[in-house]
Amino acid sequence: MTNLTHKQAVHRFSRAQAHPDAAATREAVQALFAPEARVKIVHPFNDVGGPEGYVTDFLGALQASFDGFHRRDDILMGGEFEGYEWVSTHGNYVGHFAQDWLGIKATGRLEYLRYGEFFRFEGDKVVEVVVFLDIPQLMIAAGQWPIVQSPGRDRGYTGMIPGPASADGILLVNADAARSESSRKLVEDMLAGLATEDEAWRPYWHKNMMWYGPAAFGAFIGVDHFAGFQVPFEQAFSQWSGGSAGNGVTRHFARFADGDYICTGGWPSLMAVRRGDFLGQPSRGETLLMRVCDWWRREGDLLVENWVIVDIPDALLQMGVDLFAGAHDVAPGPRIAA
Repeated sequence: MTNLTHKQAVHRFSRAQAHPDAAATREAVQALFAPEARVKIVHPFNDVGGPEGYVTDFLGALQASFDGFHRRDDILMGGEFEGYEWVSTHGNYVGHFAQDWLGIKATGRLEYLRYGEFFRFEGDKVVEVVVFLDIPQLMIAAGQWPIVQSPGRDRGYTGMIPGPASADGILLVNADAARSESSRKLVEDMLAGLATEDEAWRPYWHKNMMWYGPAAFGAFIGVDHFAGFQVPFEQAFSQWSGGSAGNGVTRHFARFADGDYICTGGWPSLMAVRRGDFLGQPSRGETLLMRVCDWWRREGDLLVENWVIVDIPDALLQMGVDLFAGAHDVAPGPRIAA
């Protein structure tokens, strides 16, 4: 099968959730997922097993908590990485938050929950799914974010994140292979410049770029405003190692481009040793392993937009803060690369 066929299959899956009911959701999952598909979702879900766990423990419970629940994809792209075919989506779940979810008190208001997904295909079925959610976005909107020192709340934008300014993120076409390869290399070269004293990542960005960070970090416009977050963030850690470094611990499970769009995902993707406060938590010198995913859009030879989701609840758990149990000083559990 071609990657275009895979993208069309995920698009049908997404459209079945435009105005879903329980039966339509289950039918859409059964049509796309292999029975033995492995499904991972950010903390507190983590490994939900297979399609039944995805439907019952995650999506069904989410639908039950939001009246008028539906999803809207803003990016849908596909590509190949390490011999595997992937499709990735980014967008927002939306509905009236009518019933508590994960201990977050319902607001009765329209709320958004950002998601990012990665689907690995074998033949015509998905055999692996990785789902990222910006749960702190919902907590902040609901006035229930307990972290006092949080860049997003202090100076970044934390609300609903839009899709591409170019309004062309649903890529139901075959992209030019040379352009896709050029886009992939552009991002890989930029990533190699992160955590450098001379900010070697800067030349790869348009000066008026948009960085749509996780709500706990905030969104920023312009390369200087982004640097105002990124540089202190980097300085809170030492011994950075990212998903493309090949360090044996962190790795990208997917990294591919589709025309002018590029994405990466790692579980975990970033390893760094703490040397300063992070999200209000004092350093104990521990090593954090962060689950991170990104989508970028380029214009010409520069990156102009970047959507990022980090599994912040999992990172906080490693620092002894359990957002969902309301307990602190929780012993961090082991983190193993998938």
